[in-house]
Amino acid sequence: MNRREYLKMAGLGLASLAMPGCAGLPKRAAGKRLPNIVLIVSDDQGYNDLGCFGGTEVKAPNLDHLASGGVRLTSFYVTWPACTPSRGSLLTGRYPQRNGTYDMFRNDLVDHDYLYGKDEYAISWEMIGGMDTREVLIPRILKKAGYVSGIFGKWDLGQLHRFLPLQRGFDEFYGFTNTGIDYWTHERYGVPSMYRNNKQTTEDKGSYATDLFRREAVRFIEKNKDRPFFCYVPFNAPHGASNLDRPRPGVQAPLGYIRKHYGDYDPEDTRRARRMRYMAAITYMDEAIGQVMGLLAEHGLEDNTIVIFFSDNGGSGSTADNGPLKGGKGWMFEGGLRVPCIVRWPGTVPAGTVCDEFLSSMDILPMLCRAAGTRPPRGVILDGFDMTGVLAGREESLRKEMFWQRRGDKAARVGNFKWVESSRGSGLFDLSADIGEQRDLSDEKPDMLSKVKSRFQAWKKLMAEAEHRRPFKNF
Repeated sequence: MNRREYLKMAGLGLASLAMPGCAGLPKRAAGKRLPNIVLIVSDDQGYNDLGCFGGTEVKAPNLDHLASGGVRLTSFYVTWPACTPSRGSLLTGRYPQRNGTYDMFRNDLVDHDYLYGKDEYAISWEMIGGMDTREVLIPRILKKAGYVSGIFGKWDLGQLHRFLPLQRGFDEFYGFTNTGIDYWTHERYGVPSMYRNNKQTTEDKGSYATDLFRREAVRFIEKNKDRPFFCYVPFNAPHGASNLDRPRPGVQAPLGYIRKHYGDYDPEDTRRARRMRYMAAITYMDEAIGQVMGLLAEHGLEDNTIVIFFSDNGGSGSTADNGPLKGGKGWMFEGGLRVPCIVRWPGTVPAGTVCDEFLSSMDILPMLCRAAGTRPPRGVILDGFDMTGVLAGREESLRKEMFWQRRGDKAARVGNFKWVESSRGSGLFDLSADIGEQRDLSDEKPDMLSKVKSRFQAWKKLMAEAEHRRPFKNF
């Protein structure tokens, strides 16, 4: 990184975030094993749909227990209010506008019940789109420190061979490559989507997807329990299923399971039925997480494993509960961008604590680098920082600003002030007093509005000058 770009980053309040590495790596005691890492991501889960975040309806005792043993992050943000760019930022530690993946790889006609044939799908955007192969992901960085890495669940960063997880640093992959699969057929609009490593598979068709991802994660941990491992489990729950059937099933869960945990189920009460299926899918996922945590304890790995859980974006539609936040998936208001996050790290993060510091999913990669005693590759500019000290309660967050853009929708947070300009509404809000973004202060605080907008424009300029990445950027 040259001095000119460093000074630009410093001007954006990101000087520490842009350093090409993780400064001050700790010395590890002789013979002490590197910590294992279990990274769990749910799909479209509401901010208020966990008891430890104030929810009263969804049953997720294992995640609540995870929070009691670690820290609950209440001001944790993702970089985009929907799937693909959010996941790209998690795995690269970089803004979508920097890593090139700032929109989704999706076909549009399927939303109008168009069934793609095999040959047609093979050359469609959903099939050929993918994250630039120059981007370096977490598993490739951890491999330098001796980690073995596996991903079990939703990939969503490209389906062509060169984009698949094994080509991006993972050692094992079992899951689906696009989004919104049917929980039992594993198809998206009739297109088979499940892979084992680099090959498509239908071996488990008919089995509930959450069971399969749990099974594979457990197998991976059993196999690698005697060496440092990175186990990434991005569940599809509680995302809705993409089917051609009308009405579409939405979130899916076994009928008997719904009734066991949430009582009488009446499919004619459409709104309540959707909510019950959604809640049951989270509870089922929670049981899978509990089994993974139990396995760590069984093998004596619990105290030397970093466990991270968060949702890839806000909850969807009327199904999820994002309260007290405004909006949800796809929105630039807090309900689309601020998500529940839990980190358990025995010996480093105090148990049963709450962190309201301004943090982001881009801060996970630098933290894991430090934990593994390794550094990001030279020349890679990160937009996150090592948040270990913040989670431990020793430091304030270095993050003072963050910026978002989804096509024409824009948002920026500078300090406690949040500006939104979008098709769903606009305004300036003071999050310290108005987390629900109800009171627009644009007229009362024109100077602050001007300041936040100017910071956004400075960020836009910096992203435009970043090294070019495919697939969307014109270069």
